[in-house]
Amino acid sequence: MRRLALLVLAVCVVPAAPAGSPAERPVALVTAETSNQVTAVSLGPHGGRILRRIHLADPLMIAAPLRGPAVVVNPAGTVTLIASRSLRPIRVFHAFRAPRVAAVAPGGRIAYVTDERTGDLTAIDLAERKIVGRVFVGSRAHHFGISPDGRRIWVALGETARTIVRLDASNPPRPRVVGRFHPRDAAHDLRFAPDGRTVWISSAGTSEVGIYSAETGRILEGADGGHAPQHVGFSGRHVLITSGYGSTLTSMCWRPGCGRRVVPAPYGSFNLATYGGSVVTTSLFTGSVSEFRAGDLHRLWTTKVAPAARYVAITLWLR
Repeated sequence: MRRLALLVLAVCVVPAAPAGSPAERPVALVTAETSNQVTAVSLGPHGGRILRRIHLADPLMIAAPLRGPAVVVNPAGTVTLIASRSLRPIRVFHAFRAPRVAAVAPGGRIAYVTDERTGDLTAIDLAERKIVGRVFVGSRAHHFGISPDGRRIWVALGETARTIVRLDASNPPRPRVVGRFHPRDAAHDLRFAPDGRTVWISSAGTSEVGIYSAETGRILEGADGGHAPQHVGFSGRHVLITSGYGSTLTSMCWRPGCGRRVVPAPYGSFNLATYGGSVVTTSLFTGSVSEFRAGDLHRLWTTKVAPAARYVAITLWLR
């Protein structure tokens, strides 16, 4: 998939109020690579309003815990921590060659970043704002999934990966490789189900999303993800699957209990993020952001934030 822009999740440091408290509101942060901007967008039934923009050179990927600094990936070789609400850069790491994908482990303390050129998976302590570990997983390390308990990581070697590397992350700063396997179809995105028992793996070369055993790596069954499905997310009992080329968003149950639903989405809506009962998608081709109710896929709003938007994630801001 060509590199254009990016939509992401970031978050601020807040007092010890619980998630979802009246003092907080969910916000999506959008990183527009071609515009060199990170943009904060309001969520909710009356959302879609741009709250803040800052300039940041060539952002490709970003991730963040609900409270803590966001991690912004620049493919030229830097990873930047930014304050989630002000979006101000607070630390820049130069110890990368071609970083690609970032994600935050459960608990919000450790972020991981894959480096396509070195083949490393790097661990960053967000509280200490420093690199605390690095392990070689293989050339073209790209998308990866982290189990809900944070103890397992699967890394795809490439955007259309023929090999997936399995790691034991019982010691989060220093995960270790414990095996690898070859998926039935070339893998793009991969996500652990909420119970940690299965991993859903998309492949743009087929309409089927493979459902694999998290214990053995063996494929169990497949699910129809639409035309060339790209990214997978979970919200409650629902699994959400994007098809940017098919201009659809698909919802089904990740275990038996509800039917399959498909709704239109803006062309190029490859990426998504979920929070509470909402799912947010971003369009790489139109630059629009859309919010849907995860249960029935009712679209709440769509707004254009940049010429192109890639990854999305969600944070909490104080009201």
